[in-house]
Amino acid sequence: MLSRKKLMLAGMTLMAATSFAQAKYVFYFIGDGMGAGQRQITEEFKKGVLKKDGKLLLNSLPFAGITTTYSADTLITDSAAAGTALATGHKTNNGYIAKDVNGNNLQTLLEMAQDKGMATGLVSTTRITHATPAVFAAHNLDRDDENGIAEDYVNSNVDYFAGGGYRHFVGKDSGLTSKRKDNRDLVKEFEAKGYKTFIGEDSTKAFEKWTPKDGEKVFAAFRASHMPYTVDDINEKLPTLSEMTEKGIELLSKDEEGFFMMVEGGRIDHASHAQDVVGTIYDTLAFDEAIKSAYEFYQKHPQETLIVVAADHETGGMGLGFGNNYFMNLEELKGVKVSIEDTLQKAYNGNRDEYFKYIAKNMGLNNLTEKEKESILKAMDLEDSEADTTNLYAEYSPTAITVAHILSERAGMQWTTFAHTGTQVPLAAVGADSDKFIGFKDNTDVAKLIAESIGKKIK
Repeated sequence: MLSRKKLMLAGMTLMAATSFAQAKYVFYFIGDGMGAGQRQITEEFKKGVLKKDGKLLLNSLPFAGITTTYSADTLITDSAAAGTALATGHKTNNGYIAKDVNGNNLQTLLEMAQDKGMATGLVSTTRITHATPAVFAAHNLDRDDENGIAEDYVNSNVDYFAGGGYRHFVGKDSGLTSKRKDNRDLVKEFEAKGYKTFIGEDSTKAFEKWTPKDGEKVFAAFRASHMPYTVDDINEKLPTLSEMTEKGIELLSKDEEGFFMMVEGGRIDHASHAQDVVGTIYDTLAFDEAIKSAYEFYQKHPQETLIVVAADHETGGMGLGFGNNYFMNLEELKGVKVSIEDTLQKAYNGNRDEYFKYIAKNMGLNNLTEKEKESILKAMDLEDSEADTTNLYAEYSPTAITVAHILSERAGMQWTTFAHTGTQVPLAAVGADSDKFIGFKDNTDVAKLIAESIGKKIK
């Protein structure tokens, strides 16, 4: 039988494990598609190829765990269902945006924060209407209804939006690239509600010069679709994820009640879909830089700030190893200057000599073996034939994917899929209540813990 002292100690331990400090400032970082492989190869590239000291910050936070990602209807989740779990603490079907399996609205962490009087922000390198940001401030049975999600945003009262995707907010006859079927101008509707707006690439300088003022609300969408891959925008012509995060901190931190901000590294997922190892690496590095911006804020407010770094799922089945080789050689990736999906995929126009010169200059492939060259020529034959190649290459160019595979294999790694996988993903945290984010968890548990930290409870 336990002594009274031991029982008291056990009770104190239980209380310590279940009590929450009530974070005033909450950063929720979601690396879309960012599994353990994506995190590890990025760190090795940073150290071995870029010759930069130290680990990734996201791999250095003091408390870590691992989470399952399955949705209500399948082991292999999509971003809508996984995002809903991370945002609401509830499982749902693939494609659903903050709705349960019966189509009922689910309250999100952002909405809970608003109930507490906290300022709120959504930041992403994707279209801001994409699945992960959408699950925090919209409710829809179809993640592809981005026009409807945009309309929800106008009524969401979110204080700060930053990312891409203005095409869902401007009318079809606006003169700007639009995906709307009507002439509704949601940008003007934001402005009528008092929002300061930054629309299109030309608004970048104004955004960078803008000094946030207390009480301002901002809607910023810098591209018609997604923000560029970091490897394609290496000279930082558009705001980086870190810069968008920093502006959000400047604005939201003026609120006396604190803030909740979700920041998504969305193009990590896109690069991994395209089996683009360098694109994945550079967008993971950019994600880590954004976390550093939040970490600097945390260092000034260590008792009141919670930073959680999660992922919705793993993408691509990234395998750090290929064939019978026990070694990797990431130096082979040093000469890559462009992304697979947004840039290389558009490079082949039927002129084979031009293409080989292009990949020599932009992909570091100036010393192709006969076998490698033969595989590219076969892909060109297939592409020139205009045959349906979706079974082999998904929606991607056969030549671009062949080059992607050559680079991957040279580096000593490969991919299993163009889709997501059902593997578990890492979790990390620092700050107030961060000690709760350890061990083996489900993605719904992450949302429940954050809710507790802001004084709410998910049932």
